[in-house]
Amino acid sequence: MPIAAEIIATELSELIAELSQIQAEIRAYVQKFAEFAEQVDATRRPSVHNLLSYLALRRRDLRQLQPRLTRQGLSSLGRTESHVSFTLDAVLRALHALAGHSSAAIRDALPDEVDCESGPAILQRNAVALLGPGSTERSARIMVTMPSEAADDPAIILALLRNGMDCLRINCAHDGPPVWLRMIEHLRSAERALGKQCRICMDLAGPKLRTGPLEPTPGVLKLKPQRDASGRVVTPAKILFTTTALGVAKKSRPTLPVRAAPWWSELKPGDRLSLRDARDSRREFVVAAIDAQGVWVTTEKTCYLAEGTELYWQSPGHSNGEPPTQVAPLPPRAGEILLQPNDVLVLTRSLAPGRAATTGEPGGTATPAFIGCTLPEVFEQVRVGERIALDDGKFLGVLERVAGDSLQVRITQAPPAGAKLRSDKGINLPDSTLRVTPLTGKDREDLAFIVQQADMVAFSFASSAGDVRLLREQIERLGPRRPAIVLKIETRLGFEHLPAMLFEALRTPCCGVMIARGDLAVECGFERLAEIQEEILWICEAAHVPVIWATQVLEKLAQEGLPSRAEITDAAMSNRAECVMLNKGPQIVRAVQMLDNILRRMRAHHSKKSSMLRELQLAHGLSLE
Repeated sequence: MPIAAEIIATELSELIAELSQIQAEIRAYVQKFAEFAEQVDATRRPSVHNLLSYLALRRRDLRQLQPRLTRQGLSSLGRTESHVSFTLDAVLRALHALAGHSSAAIRDALPDEVDCESGPAILQRNAVALLGPGSTERSARIMVTMPSEAADDPAIILALLRNGMDCLRINCAHDGPPVWLRMIEHLRSAERALGKQCRICMDLAGPKLRTGPLEPTPGVLKLKPQRDASGRVVTPAKILFTTTALGVAKKSRPTLPVRAAPWWSELKPGDRLSLRDARDSRREFVVAAIDAQGVWVTTEKTCYLAEGTELYWQSPGHSNGEPPTQVAPLPPRAGEILLQPNDVLVLTRSLAPGRAATTGEPGGTATPAFIGCTLPEVFEQVRVGERIALDDGKFLGVLERVAGDSLQVRITQAPPAGAKLRSDKGINLPDSTLRVTPLTGKDREDLAFIVQQADMVAFSFASSAGDVRLLREQIERLGPRRPAIVLKIETRLGFEHLPAMLFEALRTPCCGVMIARGDLAVECGFERLAEIQEEILWICEAAHVPVIWATQVLEKLAQEGLPSRAEITDAAMSNRAECVMLNKGPQIVRAVQMLDNILRRMRAHHSKKSSMLRELQLAHGLSLE
């Protein structure tokens, strides 16, 4: 035999042996969980077996094997997610044929094995069952989060449905059943008007860990004239002084309440009002006009006005010795804490209003800033040295001290000039193993509404198979209607336990997964988000479970009307999921239009993608107990 032929024969024999070993490992792994698979409905068993097969396959590092298969003109196993055993068998059959072996060497297929046509078909059927048929011109559906205004303005939902919305999302962390019901009624009216169908997804609020309230600060109104590039005033700042209206000052029409003075009714255009503002800077207003609403004044200098600021009347022909009037009380501003690197912040078990640090003499910190924490049970579950993130990762810190009622945090990362922490901002503890109730009292109350009205219930902060089982049992207690369960993967534990949670979710007739990339990035590290969302897509495709790609898709476009270039690329990549979620914003209709256009274009370029298969840590440690 020529040397080249010997090398090829040896290579084929080694590949056959290696793939046969993988095949045997897969069969053993599937057999290990055979008892569990039998507990799942027969229609779900092919998906259970395929997921087990994929997990067994990904327990190995296949990167050295893949190019060797490619050199033989065979599949590199890079697109095997939805039909694992079938692909391995096909490659083995080809290897045996190349080696001149008898077809008798090929094993029989497993009873519930899926092939390269039935695997993707199952995923497609599940996507239709969960998310609806969608558009015939794009593979991914579009889900849109409703703003509160949609309850009172049916035109919002009508416009969204007309421009491509396939699923309507209601976040139960906001508003309540009366508002949600009006949104749903508007959707039903829009469906009838347009002859379209739209699924409803409702998110349980879950045990969100957030910052508590802060002491309000005194109200201050800032007036600032418009200037050109040279600093010259183009448009003076303008404000309405009134002795009757005590409303909140608005940017579009600043209004400031003042206390009446004996001379107030004598003011006329051209008169001047002098003052020292809240910074003790000398300022002057010119009376521009007087009408039934009050006195309009202008200024060409930036000015800060607060309660008690004194205004003196300056008018030709008068002695100008009149007593001043004063700015009346202003609505207090929401509290905030300025944090910089190396600052100390104390989280308290109490939800008493927090406040910024106080400074002693001469310039030393007398007391550190403190703020409450909405889940007091975490105080017993964290350890010194563990990391903490605040406000979607704007601030990073480490726990320096853990006491019964407080956690002392050293801020390790923040904008160099500092940034402001406010109340009701998210707290993440990525190193901590937190055990909190997955269903709050509010969640249980909301479920009664969701089960009757929604097609999907999104399970926030799910982190174990037991959590999924608890939700499934709670839904079953509420009557015969069964909305689909969507697992929101937004914590490190949720990601690590995804396979086990999928097996529990596959006990239900219909389920899905949402990649909640905001919290997930904070929990697992921003640098890992790209690979984590890939792993979730692979695992879910192996289970034939539809995926919703969520958080900050075209966020800048929805908020400001103009997308960033990175957003466009991100939206294009989302085509590999079965659904893409947009958050609310003033320009949300434009965002839906652009996303619809992007997804239509990308459908012609790719469906899912091929991947290099390194060892997957997520494939280890499966426990269904």
